[in-house]
Amino acid sequence: MSQPEVRPCGDDLVLSLRNITKTYNTGELAVPVLKGISFDIYRGQFVGILGTSGSGKSTMLNILGMLDVPTGGDYTLEGIQVGSLADRDQATIRNQKIGFVFQSFNLFNYLTIEQNIEVPMIYNRVPRRKRRERALELAKIVGLGHRLGHRPNQLSGGECQRVAVARSLSNEPAFLLADEPTGNLDEKTGNEIMKLFHTLNRERRMTIVMVTHNPMFEPHYDKVIRLRDGRLEAGGLGQ
Repeated sequence: MSQPEVRPCGDDLVLSLRNITKTYNTGELAVPVLKGISFDIYRGQFVGILGTSGSGKSTMLNILGMLDVPTGGDYTLEGIQVGSLADRDQATIRNQKIGFVFQSFNLFNYLTIEQNIEVPMIYNRVPRRKRRERALELAKIVGLGHRLGHRPNQLSGGECQRVAVARSLSNEPAFLLADEPTGNLDEKTGNEIMKLFHTLNRERRMTIVMVTHNPMFEPHYDKVIRLRDGRLEAGGLGQ
């Protein structure tokens, strides 16, 4: 399944990385993990970041998600240089502009599906009535409008990931950041989740960045960024 070509323009730039480096210090030993990464992602693109273990993709995921800070370089998200922000401001931007989808779902088992979807909106201080309306809308989008009162332990793995996708959309983020979102699912269910991503990408122009080690998903993306030993692999950056 290949994506239709996305023709970006300057006003549609969602995020930009320029010469991003990341070095971890272990005692007296400096370990460089990212070694000068630069790329742009535009609104409406479905982007895959691929790499084997040790390529730096997990570190890249954490930097894109503002869960870690680069050692050097600039990260700009919708015109905001996030590296210059205080921790509290970074947390606010992260909650408002990035929707996370994790391999392990990260749902709260003691909350209903509706309440799980509402969690990011609570942090964003969205009024209760609007939260409930938005949760119902998103549950319907992912095909779970009839399951709002259930809890995660009453759902299948695929349904749990659909809840996680709905939750990631709750604050209308600039982009979705998906970390191996099919890793805990069987092939059939994983393909259903990929189909859901395509629907969101095409019908709602949602920008999606998916980090994975699995090359079989490459045909799904309209832009592929390949990492190898902390660098962009030659020929591994789509247009």
